Amino acid sequence: MERKKIAIVGVGLIGGSLAIQLHEKKISSRLIGVDSSKIHQQQAMDRELVDEIMELENAIASSDVIILAIPVDTLVKLLPGVLNKVDKQIVIDLGSTKSQSINAVKDHPKRGRYVATHPMWGTEYSGPQAAVRGAYENKAVIICNADESDADALEWTKAMYKKIGMRLLEMEAKAHDLHAAYVSHISHITSFALANTVLEKEKEQQAIFELASAGFESTVRLAKSNPAMWVPIFMQNKENVLDVLNEHIEQLKKFRETIEKGNKEGLKELIEDANKIRRIIK
Repeated sequence: MERKKIAIVGVGLIGGSLAIQLHEKKISSRLIGVDSSKIHQQQAMDRELVDEIMELENAIASSDVIILAIPVDTLVKLLPGVLNKVDKQIVIDLGSTKSQSINAVKDHPKRGRYVATHPMWGTEYSGPQAAVRGAYENKAVIICNADESDADALEWTKAMYKKIGMRLLEMEAKAHDLHAAYVSHISHITSFALANTVLEKEKEQQAIFELASAGFESTVRLAKSNPAMWVPIFMQNKENVLDVLNEHIEQLKKFRETIEKGNKEGLKELIEDANKIRRIIK
């Protein structure tokens, strides 16, 4: 595929990890970083995630591709202005919700230059220091409302993701946001709530540190995630998040009731029902 000058807006965990693979797979001829944080700018340069740092307007003018790896609330505000400044450049976003960003530019004359994507990868850490090699390999990337993007922009975006080892899926934005709430967003809420529960009930922090098992650590790991990223996601996907959260609360009530009543058989059935997830996730 043709190497391009690429600007990454937001050189934290997501953008920085992508930058590593764009370098290694020789997809970029030059990588330009854009970030509102001076600390992140310096860290991105120190780690050689990008070749140079620019202000957004200069980065757009100097690039063939602009990749937006920023919180979804900032994305919705920024995207129309970015499209105002592009000519033939490709604009790609990596946001975890899609409906609001797509709606924000649905009537924009440059809508075709925008490809809405969601690489299904992340960790509980943030910032350029958290960027890792090989992050996106063997992971899925969702491309939303693909028919609204220009053919050349879509083709290059797909080729980029394939070259860094991702599996491509296409989905409408509303369906994406629904499924993301079920398989991603609820996991984070559960982790945040579990962490708050343990911190509220277990006042002795040393006991948490010494007794925490691998199971607890894996379940609560996501509670370390950055609120600047997750508050906008929950707010943008409020309807779907509330739907799955209400169902989760009902499931917790079932466990509470069977334990309260000493109903061993009912508790066994609930756990066996949960075990069926093995058919999907090994």
